[in-house]
Amino acid sequence: MLDRLRSIVQKVNAAKDLQSALDIIVSKVREALDTQVCSVFLLDKDINAHVLMASEGLKKEAVGHVSLEAGEGLVGLVAKHAEPINLQDASLHPSFHYLKDTGEELFHSFLGVPIIHHRSVLGVLVVQHEERRRFDEAEEAFLITLSAQLAGVIAHAEATGAIEGISPSGHKTSDTVFPGVSGSSGAAIGQAVVLFPHADLRQIPQRRTQDVDKEIEFFNSCLELVRQDMRSLHSKLAGQVAEEERQLFDVYVRMLDDDALGNEVVQRIKMGSWAQGALAYVANEHVSNFEAMNDPYLSERAIDIKDLCARVLFYLQNKVTIETEYYENTILVSEEITPAMLAEVPKDKLKGLISVKGSGNSHVAILARTMGIPTVMGTVDLPYTQLHGKKVILDGYKGEVITNPSEQMLARYFETITEQDQLTKGLEGLKDLPCETADHHRVHLWVNTGLMSDVMHSLDQGAEGIGLFRTEIPFLLRERFPSEQEQYDIYREQLEAFSPKVVTMRTLDIGGDKSLPYFPIEEANPFLGWRGIRVTLDHPEIFTAQIHAMLRASVGLENLQIMLPMISNVNEVTSAMQLIKKAYRELIQNGVKVKFPPVGVMIELPAAVYQTRALAKMVDFISVGSNDLTQYLLAVDRNNSRVAHLYSAFHPAVLSALQQVVTQAQAEGKLVSICGEMAGDPGAAVLLMAMGFDVLSMNASTLLKVKSVLRSITMEVAQDLLDQVMEMDDAQMIRSAVDMALYNAGVDRLLRSSRTN
Repeated sequence: MLDRLRSIVQKVNAAKDLQSALDIIVSKVREALDTQVCSVFLLDKDINAHVLMASEGLKKEAVGHVSLEAGEGLVGLVAKHAEPINLQDASLHPSFHYLKDTGEELFHSFLGVPIIHHRSVLGVLVVQHEERRRFDEAEEAFLITLSAQLAGVIAHAEATGAIEGISPSGHKTSDTVFPGVSGSSGAAIGQAVVLFPHADLRQIPQRRTQDVDKEIEFFNSCLELVRQDMRSLHSKLAGQVAEEERQLFDVYVRMLDDDALGNEVVQRIKMGSWAQGALAYVANEHVSNFEAMNDPYLSERAIDIKDLCARVLFYLQNKVTIETEYYENTILVSEEITPAMLAEVPKDKLKGLISVKGSGNSHVAILARTMGIPTVMGTVDLPYTQLHGKKVILDGYKGEVITNPSEQMLARYFETITEQDQLTKGLEGLKDLPCETADHHRVHLWVNTGLMSDVMHSLDQGAEGIGLFRTEIPFLLRERFPSEQEQYDIYREQLEAFSPKVVTMRTLDIGGDKSLPYFPIEEANPFLGWRGIRVTLDHPEIFTAQIHAMLRASVGLENLQIMLPMISNVNEVTSAMQLIKKAYRELIQNGVKVKFPPVGVMIELPAAVYQTRALAKMVDFISVGSNDLTQYLLAVDRNNSRVAHLYSAFHPAVLSALQQVVTQAQAEGKLVSICGEMAGDPGAAVLLMAMGFDVLSMNASTLLKVKSVLRSITMEVAQDLLDQVMEMDDAQMIRSAVDMALYNAGVDRLLRSSRTN
């Protein structure tokens, strides 16, 4: 039976379109189960009915013409409850509905199973037989298994039709939504330009070369052409992004050097391989290694290697460059958009980005946020190859792509884009005003940074301090641990740029899900593994060098705060404080006139929530990391599309934990802050202020929106809202209550900001 299952799935996967796939299913299932009828009904949302789309055993003329309204008949019952129905005599069931003109009156036994994709019932797979008998457990299990495996294929085929504006039953359709994740907020309307890799590394055979020296010479000449391309793209981005981002293309060039990828390829050529095969082998090895990494940031580097090597392969294959034509309102689409693809589009024509693969951690998403380009990543169900030249709507707030948009949908998004532009201009006047409620309660708005370009943007938005500087980014961008002096240079630049405002530097937060390429950590469960403070305490030499660099960088500025990540017990704080004090004494003894900085801890783990008061006694401030705390409290990986919908900072348990942290920190008279996406959500910010958080730290792009909301309400209103939602037991109810409060305060236009689910 397993062999038959595999055979059917393979044949369906190879089908050219939806109808062909359905015809294969009904034919092969009927044969496999030795039954008289197999049919597929698909839900057509435009007519709200289950349409008979394919059948072997029922009358052919009924296919495509016979349908059941949603909820009607046994098919409707299977779909409604998303459960199989197995009957000895279908006609005796109270929900039985006879389908005229199908010839089904001959058949008594009935087995229907739902076809489910991403929790949505796409349709029902049915088998029938003349004999009055229940299908046995093995037959039912076979059909359920097959249905689960084919759901994705059917969904993709349906989506391909939707791109052309056709529903499963052939009716005209519009406004098909493809979910993804937000890479950069904002909305855009434009025409899709679909890009493909320059060459396919997966299709290269292994061959022997006849002339090794000539092959190496040819390979090196192609390398030089790609180096020239990268330098050209580096120049092209001048004035569009900060130098730090442009240096990414310098990194690309170095990857091709004699001591990196280039050398590995040359060594394989010397072993007798032709250049194309040697390049493909080396590239695929590196890509596999990176893709296997648990760290989202590092696994995304596989995209960079594939793009770079594909460009070399393009020249090895002596192909002629074809100039891509970009529309005036280009939405760039690719399976994996790379920074190089982004750099090739004229800035004035680029309105948005759609990447079928990838996440908010990819280089291109980081660049898009810097450039202010709305971006949606991870649209895995989007049949992007069909999109070229078609009008699409990109919603970077929700992380959605809408194809074949109706006039009503277009009008709605044109209004959103106009409002978005007006709102951005209207908020500029708030830059230099304090974040103070209408009844004069003061809240401090800080920012989260990691790159120098973040700092410049933050200052433009009127940030009052840095609540989180991610010190691991310089470690991730290098091929070795940065020296103490290299760290000093980076930290000094940050501290000087923000002086005299406070800069909170988090000590190195690597390990588990954020391993370094030169310091790999492989674990079965990285989120519960060796990470954060656990790594640096086990490697005091790394920790001490970092503290030395931070303290030296703060000399004469005295705006440094140090923050310890992933704290789970008081012993970790004791050990870290001993190392910090030791590093401080060493600098003093060497004549460095440095002031001992405030030290705080991050509350990211449930254990730390319950020990907040004990921790607060040991440090100068408390800071909540809302992203990780929410993830750990709910046991949800928000980057996993299967469970991401369960991730919500408005979950009652999360709000209760946050209130407990504030109460315990205040009992010790310590300042308490929060950093993460929750702080940048205007609605959530209202609740956080009411709880008593002194500082909200967020991405710079959301700062003015949060400030506008908090200046538009009173502390009394915020506390009433908090009292109300703390009595609720459902995240959706809480979100709705917060939205209504903002609506009543007249600031509902800001609800389109980046949301915490």
